[in-house]
Amino acid sequence: MPLIDIKNLQQAAMEFGDARGWAKYHSPKNLAMALSVEMAELVEIFQWKTEAESRDVMATAEREHVEQELADITIYLAQLVTALGVDLDAAIRAKMEMNAKKYPLPE
Repeated sequence: MPLIDIKNLQQAAMEFGDARGWAKYHSPKNLAMALSVEMAELVEIFQWKTEAESRDVMATAEREHVEQELADITIYLAQLVTALGVDLDAAIRAKMEMNAKKYPLPE
C-alpha cells in the first residue's frame, strides 16, 4: 500500500492555493475549521448506517464520495501542518510512543 508523502502533499497544496490567491485565508483557525467541516462531511456518509453497512461502504456507489472526503481532509491537514510549522512525522511517532506507554501490550 502506498504511503502518503506529506512533504510533497504540503508543497502541492501550497502551490495550488498560492496560484489562486488563497494563502491569505489559510490561517490556522480557518484551516482547522475547514478540516472540521470536511470531517463532518465524511461522518455524514456513515451517519445512519449499521456497523455492517459502514464496513461495506467501499463496495458501494458511495466509495468515490468517501475517497473525495478523505482527500479533502488530508489536504486541509497538510495545509494546517504547514501553517503551524509542525513536523507531522515526528508528532505521530511521539504520540505513538506515548500511547505505547499508556496502553502497554497485555501480558
